[in-house]
Amino acid sequence: MRASAEKSPDPLPGLGDGLHLALLIEEGRGEWHARRIVRSLEAMGARVTVSSLPHCAFDTGLESGIDIPGFKGLLPDGVFVRSISAGTLEQITFRLGLLHALRESGVRVWNDARAIERCVDKSQTTFLLHKNGIPTPRTRVCETLPHALEYTEGLDRPLVLKPLFGSQGKGIGMVSQQSELPAPETVDQMYYMQDYVPPKDGFYEDWRVLATRHRVIAAMTRRGTTWVTNIHQGGKARMHLPDDEMTRVSMAAMRAVDADYAGIDLIRSASGQLQVLEVNSNPAWRGLQSVADVNIAWAIAEDFLKTVVAHRAAIGVPVAATMP
Repeated sequence: MRASAEKSPDPLPGLGDGLHLALLIEEGRGEWHARRIVRSLEAMGARVTVSSLPHCAFDTGLESGIDIPGFKGLLPDGVFVRSISAGTLEQITFRLGLLHALRESGVRVWNDARAIERCVDKSQTTFLLHKNGIPTPRTRVCETLPHALEYTEGLDRPLVLKPLFGSQGKGIGMVSQQSELPAPETVDQMYYMQDYVPPKDGFYEDWRVLATRHRVIAAMTRRGTTWVTNIHQGGKARMHLPDDEMTRVSMAAMRAVDADYAGIDLIRSASGQLQVLEVNSNPAWRGLQSVADVNIAWAIAEDFLKTVVAHRAAIGVPVAATMP
């Protein structure tokens, strides 16, 4: 990591003053990202309570109806969702319900449940990208093997198969002929089949752009020795300065899923077209921070606070913080 990469800029006086925020992480995990977000928010004057959704509750004995540890039945001024613990369908529904309820109660949530739902389900992300005219490889998502067999009859191009839920390149594979389709029980009866984008100029390369509603914060090129370039799968990162096209496409992809902050994965086709592969609503940035010349957690925390302050002003809640 660069020696100056995580050095915090000068504090922003008053930006977080008077705000009590909740930061939600995955239960039982030491969170590298969360620690840096908390450090940045506190340096800007905010008070931060770290918890996880499994420790929260609906409670009609409270005026707010929502119990978050550390808030004594009151609502936080803002909620930053770093990650959501894995669980059963019922548990995940309950946790997303809490985030929906916080939004309906006037709390600014980053990212809120709607954006998380759109991004965690790759089929929804892909549909929304297509609906908004954002270039993305042709993709078909269908249920059951017979439907997948029908689509791949006479297959004349490689397809990338991805789990509907998942990240960091886990569980993806490629099929070049119909007989290579996986058994339905190994993919939970769901087939996400995306056209494979062959390497341009012989390099297995794509890009990760980290952005908020306010700006692109940082970006990197990922190169691999195979078509899977994720850092967790052995890809190598280099800092990248996005041009106007990459910035425009990344911000459009974020708007399509209505995310507050996101990691956008981009690839360039052999013809040179920039396409969006995925949008991640709970992005990791440890690999990106190792090559970036900006303190990523600080930038995200600053943009989060600006949004919370603006939101509270818009709904008529007095705040001590003053926008710079």
